[in-house]
Amino acid sequence: MAGTRKTITLDEKIEKAQEAVEKTKARYDAAVKDLRMLLEKKDAQRKQELLKALESSPRSFDEIMEFLKAEE
Repeated sequence: MAGTRKTITLDEKIEKAQEAVEKTKARYDAAVKDLRMLLEKKDAQRKQELLKALESSPRSFDEIMEFLKAEE
């Protein structure tokens, strides 16, 4: 005797697919938020490192600005 098999309707399949998409999008959005936060932290660290390098440099502000504006 064969077991009873439930037939999944097209509407049920669509509903399950929509739920899967919503869950995936929520995970994606959270991952993007985490990535942005990490990139912002890295950028802040690099800016702080640059500021420390400028403060400890023997060059004047004008010399540094001239160097940064110079074209190769």
